[in-house]
Amino acid sequence: MNCFVNRTLLIAVGSLLSAAVIAQKTDVPKGWHLMDQKDSGYYGISMDKAYAFVQSKKLKSTPVIVAVLDSGVDTTHEDLRPILWRNPGEIPGNGIDDDKNGYVDDVYGWNFLGSRDGTNVEKDSYEAARVYHALKSKWEDKEIDPKTLSAADAKEYEMWKKAKQDVMGISANPADLKEMKSGYAQLSFVDSVIQIGDSIIRKDLKKDEYTCKDLAAYTPTIDLAGRVKMIMVSICKDNNKDDITNLEILEDLEAQVSQLESEIAKNEAVHTAPKDYRNSVVKDNYNDINDKFYGNNNVMVSNKSALHGTHVSGIIAAARNNGVGMDGVADNVRIMAVRVVPDGDEHDKDIALGIRYAVDNGAKVINMSFGKGFSPEKKWVDDAVKYAESKGVLLVHAAGNSAMNVDTSWNFPTPVFQDGKRADNWVTVGASGDPKAGGLIASFSNYGKKDVDVFAPGVKIYSTVPGGNTYQNLQGTSMASPVVAGLAAFILEYYPKLTPEQVKYVIEKSTQKPSGKVIDPGTGEEVKMSELSVSGGVINAYEAIKLASTLQPEGKNTESKVKQKVKG
Repeated sequence: MNCFVNRTLLIAVGSLLSAAVIAQKTDVPKGWHLMDQKDSGYYGISMDKAYAFVQSKKLKSTPVIVAVLDSGVDTTHEDLRPILWRNPGEIPGNGIDDDKNGYVDDVYGWNFLGSRDGTNVEKDSYEAARVYHALKSKWEDKEIDPKTLSAADAKEYEMWKKAKQDVMGISANPADLKEMKSGYAQLSFVDSVIQIGDSIIRKDLKKDEYTCKDLAAYTPTIDLAGRVKMIMVSICKDNNKDDITNLEILEDLEAQVSQLESEIAKNEAVHTAPKDYRNSVVKDNYNDINDKFYGNNNVMVSNKSALHGTHVSGIIAAARNNGVGMDGVADNVRIMAVRVVPDGDEHDKDIALGIRYAVDNGAKVINMSFGKGFSPEKKWVDDAVKYAESKGVLLVHAAGNSAMNVDTSWNFPTPVFQDGKRADNWVTVGASGDPKAGGLIASFSNYGKKDVDVFAPGVKIYSTVPGGNTYQNLQGTSMASPVVAGLAAFILEYYPKLTPEQVKYVIEKSTQKPSGKVIDPGTGEEVKMSELSVSGGVINAYEAIKLASTLQPEGKNTESKVKQKVKG
């Protein structure tokens, strides 16, 4: 392969990557999100103080199951193996549904994006394109008077018009699309070449993560490794830093490849219906919510698929104080892996059944670090949310990464039902950062005075990733949501009688409000944080657990008194 490597192209990619790294070059320490602002100077959630508080009370914790509805989880990771949920009713690998829940060998959870023969959905399309093309023949080029439509058809027509607007609004001209495709082909090739060179360097250095410091004395064994070293050194030099890691560079490159791929797919969707990725594999009757026993027990699928869910799981509950990697928020959690998120938009049926699976198998907290702009089968999801509410399960959802106001735009799933009522067992989370590293509010975070409940750290969060016992920084509201899910689980470990509504109350009421103003991600203007969320603050574990102790001091509060306190 070496003879095909274009050195000029590699150098150009090095410049691309340099620009991406420069945008985030202000560093925060690993694990900053757990730190105390007064003690460390970083705007974390004061986790050590929270643990000191429960220890001072001599409180014992009880295990809490947290379901991670996501892209998959690496069940072999050193920091996750000890904290994975294992279905007590299943005998692993015997091909029998021992617990008779309808899911065979669901030892660690379930994969709703797979088939019984073991194949799996990894890539998928975007919901806007699916909605537009599915309803195109019904509504396109027709004189429509919404007043004459039934309530259901009027709602469907409005959804279709919005989907059409979204699909048509991103259309590029043919020349630009051709250039995009050419750039994608080049970047994908470079990505594969750099990954090969990186794998050689890893073997030579005998480590999965390395920096330019490590490369200073490294003599490449083959030309390809030398070219990757050259790119890394160039990036470090441009940023005046010698501790940028290979994982950060690979992450930047993968993100650019993925972004370009998604832009191409969205442009092609203007004229062509998207491929039916899911149904070609899963083979269920998608239109029947009661056809629910599909999928398989492969909750990881691949390193690429499991990246997001593995990172999220580590944030919630990676084994604490074990001398490796990093610490999760909660110390007595079992992570249940429920795979419902492909590379693309999720499907409502999988979300709804994923929630129900988690509830039926004992989860008390469900983390949902995903979102999309349309929800054609929202009723299924609403019913699942109501079911979770009836069983005392808290749902935690990422607000989204489009720097938009979700009070006036959708990021599904949502706590607002079709009838306008709102779920009480739901927390929507925006991403905070640190004032020394880009600002207290993440520039990418969605926000909303009515529809985002709290902010939590989501910038450069160091956590578990697949592919060996490895770790790296990722960022997004996807990382902020599991910080809150971990805090919710931590509260329930020590105060298990609290209801989801009470846990939400505790998390919201204990947030730390900044004294000054913050930057509105959508407008760039300085505003009070109370303009961006319900609580107007960033979560704080120490203040939260102290407040929880007042709601249920040593279990002596009656339920009515606790509810009264919450309402007050």
